[in-house]
Amino acid sequence: MARFVIRRLLQSAVVLLGVTLVVFLLLQLVPGDPVRVALGTRFDPQTYEALRARAGLDQPLVVQYFDYLRRALTGDLGVSFRSGRPVTAIVLERLPATLSLAVTAVVFAMAVAFPLGIVSAIRSGSLVDHAARVFSQFGVSVPDFWMGIMGILLFSGVLGWLPPSGYVALTEDPGRWASHVALPAATVGLVTASILTRFIRSSMLEVLSEDYVRTAEAKGLRTRVVVLRHVLRNALIPVVTVVAVQLASLLGGVIVIEVLFAWPGIGRLTYDAVAARDYPVLQGAVLLVAALFLLVNLLVDILYARLDPRITVK
Repeated sequence: MARFVIRRLLQSAVVLLGVTLVVFLLLQLVPGDPVRVALGTRFDPQTYEALRARAGLDQPLVVQYFDYLRRALTGDLGVSFRSGRPVTAIVLERLPATLSLAVTAVVFAMAVAFPLGIVSAIRSGSLVDHAARVFSQFGVSVPDFWMGIMGILLFSGVLGWLPPSGYVALTEDPGRWASHVALPAATVGLVTASILTRFIRSSMLEVLSEDYVRTAEAKGLRTRVVVLRHVLRNALIPVVTVVAVQLASLLGGVIVIEVLFAWPGIGRLTYDAVAARDYPVLQGAVLLVAALFLLVNLLVDILYARLDPRITVK
């Protein structure tokens, strides 16, 4: 296991290196001068040249890239063109908001999808099964921003139960945090739950048709025992992949939802960085998202071996 983890970490380092190169090259193709945009009405030639020199933009591209790599290895991702603050500090400030939203949304999605998917598979063809499939199709088809707007109109505008936007840190006030995270997490969670429901149902139906399941039922075991002990664990393997992909995507920031609910996460940070041509912040955010994706994939591979002893990691 240790050799596997070390090898995967080395592979992840190579992937992150490729990510930095691709992002750096793509940013060179974006029209507009980031320093000119950052200065705005305060523009003057002396300040302009000083900021370009400070950011290293007056150097050749090869020198700029390797200088960025050298600093990134020490945790220095540069300085924001817009605020003048270190990018590392800016990104880490936004990470807790994204983590809380992503984890809450995934927990909500699993709380909805697992019971619905399991019951739908066990009672295939029933009214519950048809309702689950309609819910799944609805969640995949309807845009999340529309569901968010409807949620704001209903729960904030009409009922007045929840705040329409904003963020409060969990450590600052758990009660207010819960009220603020409820709407964006439910919006994102419903989309994730609809995807999970389909995968759980199909995975459960596949395992339910196996011979060992029919043998367990023929021995007189109760349905609950068969499902919990024999079916669910084997059906979880492909479902874990879907959960991991959804979690990694949410950790990357849900830009539309974060903008809609004024949620100060990685997605909102990326959106603001693109609008302001703040390339150092954009590079830092993309690098963090890539690292989170790789970390989640590594954890999933390790979890596979725990769920199914037949799977070995080498």
